[in-house]
Amino acid sequence: MAIDSDHGAFVEKFLLQPPSSSHDLPLSGLTFAVKDIFDVAGRVTGFGNPDWARTHPAAESTAPAVSAILNGGATSIGITVMDEMACCMNGENKHYGTPRNPCAPDRVPGGSSSGSAVVVAAGLADFSLGWFARNPAILNRVGRVLLQLPDTGPVIPTQLIIAEDCFQLSTVPSSRVKQVLVDSVEKLFGGHVIKHAILGDVVKDKVPSLNSFLDKGNPSEEYIIPSLAALSTAFHLLGSYEFKSNHGEWVSTVRPDLGPGIAERVWAIVRSTDENVDVCHSVMTELHAALTDLLGDFGVLAMPTVPGDPPKLQTDPTTLDGFRARAFSFLSIAVVSGFCQVSIPLGMCDNLPVSVSLMAKHGSDGFLLNLVETLYDTLKEHVGKL
Repeated sequence: MAIDSDHGAFVEKFLLQPPSSSHDLPLSGLTFAVKDIFDVAGRVTGFGNPDWARTHPAAESTAPAVSAILNGGATSIGITVMDEMACCMNGENKHYGTPRNPCAPDRVPGGSSSGSAVVVAAGLADFSLGWFARNPAILNRVGRVLLQLPDTGPVIPTQLIIAEDCFQLSTVPSSRVKQVLVDSVEKLFGGHVIKHAILGDVVKDKVPSLNSFLDKGNPSEEYIIPSLAALSTAFHLLGSYEFKSNHGEWVSTVRPDLGPGIAERVWAIVRSTDENVDVCHSVMTELHAALTDLLGDFGVLAMPTVPGDPPKLQTDPTTLDGFRARAFSFLSIAVVSGFCQVSIPLGMCDNLPVSVSLMAKHGSDGFLLNLVETLYDTLKEHVGKL
């Protein structure tokens, strides 16, 4: 693997041209890479694991998302490395190697879309699946193709709610993330748009089904918001149920060679029961309603993408478990509610990348994509003044 030239991001490199050479297509002239979870006709989808590739035939058709992008005029440059069976958030793969984080080479690239993230961050492609783009204008163009959204003008947000408890949990200085966002929003839309909320209290009060999981969410652990930790528990139960339903028989039959940490996680899922799945579906419904009520049609929730710095490569499992617990208490919110979320890079702090996430209600993807594109130059301006 030529890690020096491609940062170890690819499983396979090739050119897949769009069916039309028209320059009028929305993605004409752009290049992209495809995560090894999407089918490309004639190629075996590897799912991050050689045993999966060995036991599955070549795809007979191309995944709709990939086809839409090709039909939109973009050119694929290859398939990217991912965490095995999408079962980790670190991006370390013992079979295909770990893509090198171009912003912090001694840190994990993040997963499960590790190679896809690295390809864009290293400037090897304009965008990638799972969905990363080198700037918000490209993200917006790709989003409108993928989601079949009409072109619309920017809409001014009615409110931007700062999740104060989540920012307090973050180890990144508030001045470096939250204040940059607040200053940018005030400049563009006025200070009246800025609101504040304790998100953990909103979730605790408005999602009563989470009471079943509060004792499972490690509320006594330092740097944990109990209701969001409980939400993370519900998220993992739902994910486990879906993983077992889709892949449990294959795992039990093939007994694949899985990397450390992932093997234990996968086998725990396969041996798990379906207990509390119905309660988890109630959590989804209640959280969706609670956040819809909080944000309204054109409101936005702002919070850290993750609560701290990316872990170092080959960090011991105990330390990683603590990071995962804190991170998933944030990452679970959009997934369980069905809300759309965009993570916006805000440069480097102490030689490590930092970002902020914006979230809008289900179905508001076009609004959020436009808002991020509108905000980005002002965000960069304020970052440049630090």
